[in-house]
Amino acid sequence: MNAFINFIMGPMVWISALVFLFGLVFKLVKIILEIREKENFIFSYMSLKYSLRSIGAWLIPFYPESTKLHPVFWGISYLFHVFLFAAPLFLASHIILLDQAFQISWPALPDGVADIFTLLVILALVFFGVRRVVVPEVKFLTSAMDYILLILVMLPFLTGFLAYHQIFLYKWIMIAHILSGELLLIVIPFSRFSHMLTAPLTRAYTGSEFGNVRHARDW
Repeated sequence: MNAFINFIMGPMVWISALVFLFGLVFKLVKIILEIREKENFIFSYMSLKYSLRSIGAWLIPFYPESTKLHPVFWGISYLFHVFLFAAPLFLASHIILLDQAFQISWPALPDGVADIFTLLVILALVFFGVRRVVVPEVKFLTSAMDYILLILVMLPFLTGFLAYHQIFLYKWIMIAHILSGELLLIVIPFSRFSHMLTAPLTRAYTGSEFGNVRHARDW
């Protein structure tokens, strides 16, 4: 058991991180090559100015007109994405591990605040799951994989919360926390979660087309 724990806390961390990074790089290169082969004209009107303008506008809560049509969903979605990154990045225990491994650190959130962020992420995921059941147009487009992906995101946060408060069997919960986090990193480049890369690219393309070709805003 000790050898297994050492593996998932050592080599497996590097394996999952490398799969995550190289997977996203591979996806980016693939997208660029496909555009050059099939729709090379896109590069002719791509604009850094209009790309950043569009990305910036869509980062402002309720600034785009379409987000005002469904304020509850978009409000929860905005908060979810903020807490999704803030909770693990500014968790004291994670920063300590990074400091020990790479001698890098930054200010941490108070444990109570990190707890709240974690619970809000879990509740938001429950909301997204229920929404896929009760909203007809969303339910029609939902597959079993969508629920699996929601669970994959929830597991690191749920097990992390349980482990911090030492609920149930701490050792096994910690193992589940580490493995679920590593599994999520591995899955991201090969699933819908890769929108963390493709969404800004899509927004840059749309912003450039609207700004350079249509001379209009895309929000």
